[in-house]
Amino acid sequence: MADLKSLEILLVDDNKQFRSMTSAILKAAGCRNIRESADGAAALKSLQERPCDLAIVDYKMSPIDGVEFTRLVRNSTGDLDTFLPIIMMTGHSARLKVMAARDAGVTEFVTKPFTAKALLDRIHAVIHNPRPFIRTEGYFGPDRRRKQLPGYTGPMRRKSDQEDVLYISE
Repeated sequence: MADLKSLEILLVDDNKQFRSMTSAILKAAGCRNIRESADGAAALKSLQERPCDLAIVDYKMSPIDGVEFTRLVRNSTGDLDTFLPIIMMTGHSARLKVMAARDAGVTEFVTKPFTAKALLDRIHAVIHNPRPFIRTEGYFGPDRRRKQLPGYTGPMRRKSDQEDVLYISE
């Protein structure tokens, strides 16, 4: 993936060995600009000092975990890019955990242990097939619906389909 060379990636994980392994995957794929943080609080500070193009964050960290990090980025009214693509990586793949990450505004999700291909596929998705961002009363982030069928005229199944939903692009 030649397009990784120009990306600034923020890698956030409290496990140093896992950061090293993920960084090695990214470097092997051509990434040259990788910043690392050991937790969500340090990552937020890093983003305030210098923005990045993509954040890859672990789910479970302290004092700020990946879900809270995502929520803080998405709801920022300050210096943070609220449209920042965020890939959540975790060994906690229970449905409730995935839903919490999705509802916080995570762009993509990858389960540990993952292959280099799985991580690079998620990066490719956020770069080449970005989902539109939406804002509702309780949510801001990428559209959580994976399929948008053009010309669909069937019944609206979700409560939000009945409400005015604002689609936002960068």
